[in-house]
Amino acid sequence: MIFDTHLHLIYLDRLSYPWLDDLAALRADATYDSYAKVARRVGISGVLHMEVDVAENNIQAETVMVTELMSADASLLKGAISACRPESTLFPDFLEKQLSISEIKGFRRVLHVVPDELSTSDLFRNNVKRLSGTGLTFDLCVLPAQLPLAIELADHCPDVTFVLDHCGVPDVRGQTLEPWAKHIKALAQRDNVVAKISGVMAYGNPDTWTLDDIRPFVEHTIDAFGWKRVIWGSDSPVCTLAGHIETWVAATHALLESCSKDEKAALLCENATALWSIK
Repeated sequence: MIFDTHLHLIYLDRLSYPWLDDLAALRADATYDSYAKVARRVGISGVLHMEVDVAENNIQAETVMVTELMSADASLLKGAISACRPESTLFPDFLEKQLSISEIKGFRRVLHVVPDELSTSDLFRNNVKRLSGTGLTFDLCVLPAQLPLAIELADHCPDVTFVLDHCGVPDVRGQTLEPWAKHIKALAQRDNVVAKISGVMAYGNPDTWTLDDIRPFVEHTIDAFGWKRVIWGSDSPVCTLAGHIETWVAATHALLESCSKDEKAALLCENATALWSIK
């Protein structure tokens, strides 16, 4: 079975998504019911909701929406990665409130949409460090050029578990392996970082990408981090820019064809459920 660590739900009538104004291809509802119908067909048995960079004043409302969906009978949703603003002096109070919400398993701040000066500030880094000892993770959503900054953040917060989204967003279309590969290997040397195999096909040519286009990026990430520190995500509905959930699941199985049963189980399910203590 598969545990999906990266599902985005979009409800345009409930929340505001400013970034979708510039991405018409995704400006549509992506509901839990439509996802669950496909997920059950392809072997997905559980899922975490990943924050969708809603307007800042909608962060709490997004959590409320996800917890409501989690409470439905036979829901596949097992938790949420919440949005946050570590660059804010109000972050300590925000974190204190979130600690009481058991559905929240971690946080994310998309870093490729803000100046690098934000994530390198003492305020930002020290606020992320507040996650130490909480059991809550922090997702790193960065571009290849920002991987050195991700390394610095991981070093600053050695007791925080970080999750690298989308293999570090490699340039699949351009087949640019370096310096991405070097930085991935360096980041993997930090024991407090886990890599997420997700979203990769969306970085290839949407009409012509093949398995061979994404293979070197996926295999290098797994080789660098090892089978105990990799997890899987669909990145739905962003993955639909280059296919469907079914396409990504099929591509994943093809990429893992020569791997052992234990290796597949670790990547597809067991590492994630252990990381977030999900039963």
